[in-house]
Amino acid sequence: MMKSLRSRIGIGLAVSAATIAIPLAATTASAAEPPPGDGWIIAGGWKYPSKEACEAEELQFAQQNGYSEVWCEGEPNTVYQIWNR
Repeated sequence: MMKSLRSRIGIGLAVSAATIAIPLAATTASAAEPPPGDGWIIAGGWKYPSKEACEAEELQFAQQNGYSEVWCEGEPNTVYQIWNR
């Protein structure tokens, strides 16, 4: 299912607004972890039945935008945060 960039960004911004509580003084140990460390950027959000389904479908969008990895954060059948690097 193709989603418009506008709707993907809108949902992603709404989802990521809840995660802005990331400490600004994070330790260097967090840089080696999955999102939000180690070069990951928030790419949006969308509802998926599973993490695997999210990452499989979102990989094509990531690759179209010059990224090679996708990480989806969330619970089944909810809006997953989508991270790329």
